[in-house]
Amino acid sequence: MQRRLTVANKERVLQSIKEHAVRFDSYEDLDKIVEAAGNADFVLLGEASHGTSEFYTIRAELTKKLIKEKGFSFVAVEGDWPSCFTVNEYIKGYRDGTALEALKDFNRWPTWMWANEEVLDLVKWLKEYNQENQQQVGFYGLDVYSLWESMDEVIQQLEKVSPESVEAAKKAFSCFEPFDRRPENYAISATYYGEDCNEEVIRVLVELQKNRKLESREETDLNVEINSLVMLNAERYYRAMANQGPEDWNIRDTHMVTALESLMTAHGEGAKAIIWEHNTHIGDARATDMAEEGLVNVGQLLREDYGSRVFAAGFGTHRGTVIASREWGSAVEALPVPEAEAGSWEDLLHKAGPFNKYLIFNEENSSEFADVLGHRAIGVVYNPEFEHLGNYVPSRMSQRYDAFLFIDETRALSPLTIKDAE
Repeated sequence: MQRRLTVANKERVLQSIKEHAVRFDSYEDLDKIVEAAGNADFVLLGEASHGTSEFYTIRAELTKKLIKEKGFSFVAVEGDWPSCFTVNEYIKGYRDGTALEALKDFNRWPTWMWANEEVLDLVKWLKEYNQENQQQVGFYGLDVYSLWESMDEVIQQLEKVSPESVEAAKKAFSCFEPFDRRPENYAISATYYGEDCNEEVIRVLVELQKNRKLESREETDLNVEINSLVMLNAERYYRAMANQGPEDWNIRDTHMVTALESLMTAHGEGAKAIIWEHNTHIGDARATDMAEEGLVNVGQLLREDYGSRVFAAGFGTHRGTVIASREWGSAVEALPVPEAEAGSWEDLLHKAGPFNKYLIFNEENSSEFADVLGHRAIGVVYNPEFEHLGNYVPSRMSQRYDAFLFIDETRALSPLTIKDAE
């Protein structure tokens, strides 16, 4: 994929931004985004980092509008199913407590992704909305990391609704005991010693499906189904993790789509989903250099299967601060986000006017934003002084997204601590 534009082409893109961008100064100014997205069945709301307050708050306001005005059924996020299901139970009245307590299960690093003040406010709103409306909006996690937590949850649910299946499940899951709940131990064992638990997981899941007698009360059936799916794909993910290649990424994003489709089926005809994930998951991989590396993602897979029923909105910023860590598993910090690299997508958006703006891509303007530009992506591990070496993804913006929201200067979100919820 071509990586550089000429000065003349950058100037042309800059002028196109000035012509088509819509300034927004308040949440009410986002109504055109809501209208453009409202007819889709899948609305994908991205983020350029996992630690920026405005990405969360603006997505939350769009989410509220889509639920209230367009009848969306649930929110699905880049988070673990068991932890998110605790929130789902709380907002639907299946469990007592407070909104803060409902976030206590987000206790595995990086905790700040969902245990933060911005999500806390949304959880409170969802709880109130469900109390006041017949439609019960859900909150679910799509990610694949919770292998051991999902095993625990399956056992707990089976003890309640299908006790005759418990011993067989425990026997199968005992295969994982030697790895001390550490996925890296399992990955090494499965890759280099051929010692994996794939057959045991498949056997218990087949039995679960064969003897499916679970009740739908409080979404017990759905909870067991998705936790079982997580177990199957998490085992595959961790087995692939030790290899250098695209397989583990592709297993993860394919799993998220499968889980999402299961949620749509469970919610019945007319279901509509709002998905919160990083831009690298919701923006079509075919419009980036990910495709050259053999990577697929949620945005691509959904577009391939559902076409115009999918609406993807990316997010970005020119500068500010962000919550992240300098190394995996290390302390959380509020780190500086330097001004965007010269000639990048974010740089051109800033030069078009140092204010918040959004673009909606359509047939009339799509060709004007189809050149390859660097587009910043910040993960949970971030070293701002080195971001020019690897934090810009070459992207054809109008092919990657249906819309893009740009916040000129952003600030770090506000993490909760686990003891706050105890």
